Amino acid sequence: MTMPSPDAWSKINAEFQQKLTQSWGQAVQAFQTMDLGGIVPADGPASLPASPALKFEQDKLKQLQAQYLEEAAALWNGGLQGGTPLKDRRFSSEAWSSNPVAAFTAGSYLLNARTLMGLAEAVDADAQTQNRIRFAVEQWVAATAPSNFLAFNAEVQKKAIETQGESLAKGMQNLMHDIQQGHVSMTDESQFEVGQNVATTEGAVVYENEFFQLIEYKPLTAKVYEKPFLLIPPCINKFYILDLQPNNSFIRYAVSQGHRTFVVSWRNPDESMAQKSWDDYIENGAIQAIATVQELTSAKHINALGFCVGGTILSNALAVLAARGEKPVASATFLTTLIDFTDTGILDVFIDDNFVKFRELQMGQGGLLKGQDLASTFSFLRPNDLVWNYVVGNYLKGESPPPFDLLYWNSDSTNLPGPFYAWYLRNTYLENRLVQPGAATVCGEKIDLRKVNLPVYIYGSREDHIVPIGGAYASTQHLPGPKRFVMGASGHIAGVINAPAANKRSHWLREDRKFPADVNDWIQGAKERPGSWWTDWSDWLKSHSGKQIASPKTYGKGVRFKTIEAAPGRYVKARA
Repeated sequence: MTMPSPDAWSKINAEFQQKLTQSWGQAVQAFQTMDLGGIVPADGPASLPASPALKFEQDKLKQLQAQYLEEAAALWNGGLQGGTPLKDRRFSSEAWSSNPVAAFTAGSYLLNARTLMGLAEAVDADAQTQNRIRFAVEQWVAATAPSNFLAFNAEVQKKAIETQGESLAKGMQNLMHDIQQGHVSMTDESQFEVGQNVATTEGAVVYENEFFQLIEYKPLTAKVYEKPFLLIPPCINKFYILDLQPNNSFIRYAVSQGHRTFVVSWRNPDESMAQKSWDDYIENGAIQAIATVQELTSAKHINALGFCVGGTILSNALAVLAARGEKPVASATFLTTLIDFTDTGILDVFIDDNFVKFRELQMGQGGLLKGQDLASTFSFLRPNDLVWNYVVGNYLKGESPPPFDLLYWNSDSTNLPGPFYAWYLRNTYLENRLVQPGAATVCGEKIDLRKVNLPVYIYGSREDHIVPIGGAYASTQHLPGPKRFVMGASGHIAGVINAPAANKRSHWLREDRKFPADVNDWIQGAKERPGSWWTDWSDWLKSHSGKQIASPKTYGKGVRFKTIEAAPGRYVKARA
C-alpha cells in the first residue's frame, strides 16, 4: 500500500480535524435534544411528558472536546497498523489486535464510548436526570459494540473460518433453544436439578399455606441453642441461593453452628395469587412464619434473618408486631437490605411518579409481574457482563456456557403479585415511607421502626449495585437497638455467599459502636479483616441464642406440624 506524501498527509489530517470538530458539534446538539421519556422498561407507558433540552457544564464540555480531538487524531495518525492490544476484554484476543481494520474499529468504538459517557457526566441537571442519562447512554454504548455483530467481530470470524462454519451453526442452535426457553442461557441449566445438586441440605417441610412452605433442617450437632433461627429470603428469588452447594451453603453453616434452623420457601405465584398484596405477605408470610416457629419449638423468642427484600419484609413484620405490643423476635439480621430507600443506586432510574402510576393502573388491582421481566431488568443493570457477553458467546461463537450453580439460580425466576409490587414501588422506592414514623400502614398498623428495639446485625456489600452500601448502612440510623454493622467485599450475591472455608475476600468492622450518618465516615474508622464475615456473625448470633438444649430427634411437632414432604419441597421447584 502506497502511503500519502507528507503534504498530502497534512492536507488529509487537516480535513480530518475539521470533520472531527463538525462531528463534535453535531454530537453535542443531538445530546441536548435527547428525550428521556423513553427510559422505562419495554412495557412502560406509551407516552410520557417530553423532557426539556439538556444543558452542559461548559468547562467539562470544553475539556471533553479537547480530549476527544486529541485522542481521535492520535487514533487516526496511528493508521490502520494494528498490533496494539486493546484494554477491554471484549477486544483482548489476538484476532482483534492483529487485524488492522478490526483494531481501528474497536479503537474508534472505545473512543466514542468514552466520549459519550463523558458527555453524560457533563450534563448540568438534577441527580435523577443525570442517572437516567448515564443509564441510557450505557445501554446504547453496550448494545452497539462491534463485538456484538458478526460483520465486525474479528474473533468470531476467525473461529467461523477455523471451524468451517460449525461455530455459527451451533450458535443458531443455541439461539433457537433460548428462544424456546424464553431467556438467554447464562449456564448449562441441564446440569442442575433443585433437590439433587442444589438445595440439598437435609430437612423437611413441616408447615405450608398458600404463601410459603416452612422447612425445618436436620440438626448436625448433638445440642442446639434454645432460640430457634428463622431465615426469610427474598420473594423475588428462590431461597436456595442460601443453600447452593454444601461447601457454600449459608443454611448448612447455620445448622452446623448449633442453630435449630428454619427457612421460608416462598410460593412462586400463579394467577390464583394475582390479587395478593404486601399486607398478605407480611401477615400470612413473615408473621405467620414467626408464630409457627414459636409454636412448633415452644420457644418464647426466636432469632430471625432477612435477606434483600426478605429483610424489608422482616422489618415490616417486626414493626407491625411492635405496634400490636408483641416482641417475639430476640434478634434480627439484615443482609443487603433496604429499609431507608434514600440511596437505591442505579434502580432509581426506573422510578418516578409516572412509572409508578402506570404500574398501579396496570396491575395494582390484580395481575402478575412476570419473573422474566424482573430478571431482565436486573441483567441490564450490568449489560456487558450479564447480557451481551452471553449473546456473543452463545450465538456468535457457538459456545455453551459452563455449569455454574449461582447463574442457574439467577435464571430460576419468580413472579410477583401485581398489588404487592405496586404497593412496594410507591411506599419504598418512590415515597420512602417506611422510615417516616406512622407514614406507612401495614396490616392495619401505622408502622414506626423506632419501636423495633432489638439487637440487630446489619450486613452490606461494598460493590453492591442493587442495594448500595450506603443504602444497607442507612438502617443503622433508624433501628434503635444495639447494632453491629459489617461491610463485605464484592457484590450483592458474591459478598453474601462467602463461606469461611473458601478463605476469600475481606470484611470491615468497627468495634467502637459508632454509627455516623454517612457510611463513608463509618468506613474511615473501620478495620479490614481477611476472609468471610460469617464467623463474626456466628459469634454474634450465638450471644443472642440462649442456652444449649438437646437436639430434636424428629421434624415438626405432633399432628399439627408433621412432615409434609422432604426438603426442599415442591414450592421451590415451580417454574415461573
